[in-house]
Amino acid sequence: MGNLVAIVGSPNVGKSTLFNRLTKSRQAIVNDEAGTTRDRQYGKTEWQGHEFSVVDTGGWVVNSDDIFEEEIRKQVLLAVDEADVILFVADVTNGITDLDAQVATILRRTSKPVLVVANKTDNHELQYNAPEFYALGLGEPYCISAMTGSGTGDLLDIIVSKFKKESSELFDEDIPRFAVVGRPNAGKSSLVNAFIGEERNIVTEIAGTTRDSIYTRYNKFGFDFYLVDTAGIRKKGKVSEDLEYYSVIRSIRTIENSDVCILMVDATRGIESQDLNIFSLIRKNSKGLVVVVNKWDLVQDKTNKVIKEFEHAIRTRFAPFVDFPVVFASALTKQRILKVLEEAGKVYKNRTVKIPTAKLNEEMLPLIEAYPPPSNKGKYIKIKYVTQLPNTQIPSFVFFANLPQYVKEPYKRFLENKMREKWNMTGTPINIYIRQK
Repeated sequence: MGNLVAIVGSPNVGKSTLFNRLTKSRQAIVNDEAGTTRDRQYGKTEWQGHEFSVVDTGGWVVNSDDIFEEEIRKQVLLAVDEADVILFVADVTNGITDLDAQVATILRRTSKPVLVVANKTDNHELQYNAPEFYALGLGEPYCISAMTGSGTGDLLDIIVSKFKKESSELFDEDIPRFAVVGRPNAGKSSLVNAFIGEERNIVTEIAGTTRDSIYTRYNKFGFDFYLVDTAGIRKKGKVSEDLEYYSVIRSIRTIENSDVCILMVDATRGIESQDLNIFSLIRKNSKGLVVVVNKWDLVQDKTNKVIKEFEHAIRTRFAPFVDFPVVFASALTKQRILKVLEEAGKVYKNRTVKIPTAKLNEEMLPLIEAYPPPSNKGKYIKIKYVTQLPNTQIPSFVFFANLPQYVKEPYKRFLENKMREKWNMTGTPINIYIRQK
């Protein structure tokens, strides 16, 4: 499964520019509206057939004026813990700073591959400053300019060459993989323990096919599934729990290795930014979703009105993806624990839903005729035919139109909502493509 590359370094050396360059996303710089900020730390990249994730640890520090060395130290330790390859970015125009030297001290202790990236090498003259970075004791510095992109191809070649060859997967592909995710103290381990119960003998563990994921196979209560558990749930990490991004980085592998994510939310605290960060990871990876409102036993007022309000609040924060099950449960009292598994099982099924082309056209075309896409520059958009793509990770549909470029997001959402009303795709994201017929 996926490799993880972490970008570390002092402030203002160009970490986010390099992140944008590697993940080809421009939004972190250009678009500062609410909502995009939480996507700026994590992205996916593909190079020579290798797909991997990139995390920019710098994207997490909120007030950059008072970045304490302590903050950066924590980020570096976290990267060392979680990543497969670490990119240590320094500014070639500044040379080695005190902070660089401190970061290097931590990085020299790890056995993981660390690449020193001499950024802002915007012209040939500056390349002569790069050898200074040999003094960090981390090997050869790679000269790049994240701004112009020069040198980044070579850097990607080296990154990919450092990935360990994965052992072949040991588990059975046809059995669903569920992951329990959520911020610290939302009750992940209690839920996992509630699933395991005392009957340890029903549980067979397949030790990590990836470095940190343990697949535990359950065959219990009529359910047969793997629980993906990173070491994060089992052993408390070395880095203190209060870090905003701690639970996010910890969740990346778990989420990537699963089919359906069970996102735990603490009933006593409501939805917080960390929940949104983790939700955003789930969405980016196109995984199924079940939201579990845990610690429901602690809530005094359990009227239907309160339940409705809570549920509404969750869906509003997670919009536009709102079609997923919400289960009010308590891992401690084991209330509705089986309901959680049931819903996860349904969501897994919904991910593989197949809708016959004839049925799709019979239902969708009259709808589209009644509510066509708004005309653009006086041109009328006609959608003639729709079909589902075979063998995709999540249900994906192609609508063929005469002017696909004029069909905008709101109309695609309209199509998606109508499809969700007609077919059960609760909990799974779906893709809608508009193509030239």
